[in-house]
Amino acid sequence: MATDPTLLDEESGTKRFRAKRDAILAAAAQAINEQSAKGMTFADVARRVGLNTTSVTYYFKRKEDLASACFENTLDRLQAMLDEALREPTPQARVAKYLSINMGRLAAIHAGTQTPFAVLSDLRAMEEPARGQLMTAWRDVFRKTRTLWGPAKNRAETDLRGARAHVLLENTFWLPVWLTRYDPDQFARVEARLMDVFEHGIAAPGQNWAPGLVDLDHNSAEPGRAAFLLAATRLINELGYRGASVQKIASELNVTKGSFYHHLDAKDDLVIACYKRSFDTIADAQHLADEAGGSHWQRLTSTIATLLDVQFSERGPLLRTTALSGLPFGVRAEMLERSNRIARRYAGTMSDGIAEGSIRPVDALVAAQALMALQNAAFDMRKWAATMPRDKAVAFYASTLAFGLFDDRVLSQ
Repeated sequence: MATDPTLLDEESGTKRFRAKRDAILAAAAQAINEQSAKGMTFADVARRVGLNTTSVTYYFKRKEDLASACFENTLDRLQAMLDEALREPTPQARVAKYLSINMGRLAAIHAGTQTPFAVLSDLRAMEEPARGQLMTAWRDVFRKTRTLWGPAKNRAETDLRGARAHVLLENTFWLPVWLTRYDPDQFARVEARLMDVFEHGIAAPGQNWAPGLVDLDHNSAEPGRAAFLLAATRLINELGYRGASVQKIASELNVTKGSFYHHLDAKDDLVIACYKRSFDTIADAQHLADEAGGSHWQRLTSTIATLLDVQFSERGPLLRTTALSGLPFGVRAEMLERSNRIARRYAGTMSDGIAEGSIRPVDALVAAQALMALQNAAFDMRKWAATMPRDKAVAFYASTLAFGLFDDRVLSQ
């Protein structure tokens, strides 16, 4: 029986429409990852796909609609990956599957057979009603990630699994940043080493969680400037580099734009100063923990606990590395290099701890990046941490990598 040529034309047209729309979404995701959602332009997206700007507006009427569609695509893909992982029989197998899917995706991106999806750091900078819809979808992803560990029996288990879900998600978001240092034929090894940290943690057998917080309040020569940078850091963490305009920052601080420029010459200078404050805080904690002595496990846990205490307190937060999106390339590279130096110091502490027997024989470079993701993302868990005593929140959150994503000892402490 002959097929209606009209139906064939409609089907062909639908396929072409979807293919072009998918190409625009892929190009927009790349632009968002490089320039942030606020910095993305129709002209840049059109150039990336070989179209004119008018052609892009045929598919998406407004730039906000395009950014929202990119984030929806990311959230849908995360849901699909989690659904696949949830078919595995045990929590360990589910987490391993989720990590494997992510590593396979990154390998395909490197090979040019897939395109990156948009990072989610700008979700809160979206305008309503899209913001509310996207944040609801993000919470659904978070809750589904939490179910990788199965149903919780009580509130404490829910809290711990929430911390685990957050650390797992943040590590997979951080992976593309540091995986570029490895050749593709090493990706399987990196996956195995990272899963080893997820499964068994960093502590050697017999080690306990008993950190000593170090004093970071010993040097406050410019309290006014410090307060200014702290408030700016909070806003940039919430809205991203582009979303946190000079006007919004000035309003948040209850100062005029003139007062803003009294502290700094330009907005880029503000972000750089906020990063310097955050990196100096981390490096200070590492240095002071080393000065205090003790085993290298003690030094590492004291550093981590101190920084999480900062993130969960009014002294925090530290600036998220995701705020790098939208910064000029040279500045971004400089900030990433500073981040890498901090990670290498973590790796050095762990290598020394492995030698003395207080830390498990882990891949120190991989474990260090996992720790960077943990401390970087703790800002998003501030409300969660506020529901319990601070030391408990720090212990729950840190246990995810200290003892692994499947160790429940912290529940009995």
